[in-house]
Amino acid sequence: MGLGLAALLLMLGASGCRRSPAPPSPEYEQATKRWSSLYAQKLDDAYLDPATGEIEALLQRVPADSVDSVAAQDLLRRIEEGRTRMMSAAAEQQRAVESAQTLPTTDPSQTGIPQQQALPPEEDAGVDAGMAGPQVGSLASELVSGYRGCFQRAMPLQVEGRGVREGWKLSERPSCQLEFPSHADTMVLIEDGRVLALLPTSAMQTVQRYEDGGVVPPDAGL
Repeated sequence: MGLGLAALLLMLGASGCRRSPAPPSPEYEQATKRWSSLYAQKLDDAYLDPATGEIEALLQRVPADSVDSVAAQDLLRRIEEGRTRMMSAAAEQQRAVESAQTLPTTDPSQTGIPQQQALPPEEDAGVDAGMAGPQVGSLASELVSGYRGCFQRAMPLQVEGRGVREGWKLSERPSCQLEFPSHADTMVLIEDGRVLALLPTSAMQTVQRYEDGGVVPPDAGL
């Protein structure tokens, strides 16, 4: 009986020597609170915010034996992946802006095709001034669910050297016309998921072609 009791005490003593995991990390708690607040304010732009560097520094100080270690490494990975994605999107947007500024003049071949893709100086100045509504480089997905639903799909546009591109226009609803007056009588041209150019409808005309590709003169039906 005494031997069995000794063995039991020995087993209990051995189990009591197991090392407990480190307590929750205050660095991780502080980092997650700051990240949640920053992302709530800036959404995906938070990945490129300078404050993110301080959050990453806190996460890197979480002890390896902490119960928060795995979660800290996961958040570090997500922040790095988000930063890479946003930097790539910014570079793509810059290329789209530069491309829109050098769009060539096209010979229209169907209804609604613009003759001039570049914005007139006065229109371009308005865009640079930060007017409301979609601008060159804006995400095309925002036209679907954003801007209070004031933009709708229009006819596709043929761009010389680029092919057919998707077109959007401002709704005729009075509330939309009042909220986005700078986009009235304007076609929003889409390429690769972003706004390529804002085209005044006054620069567009209906052009018909014969079956062999020749252009029908404007007075041919008279």
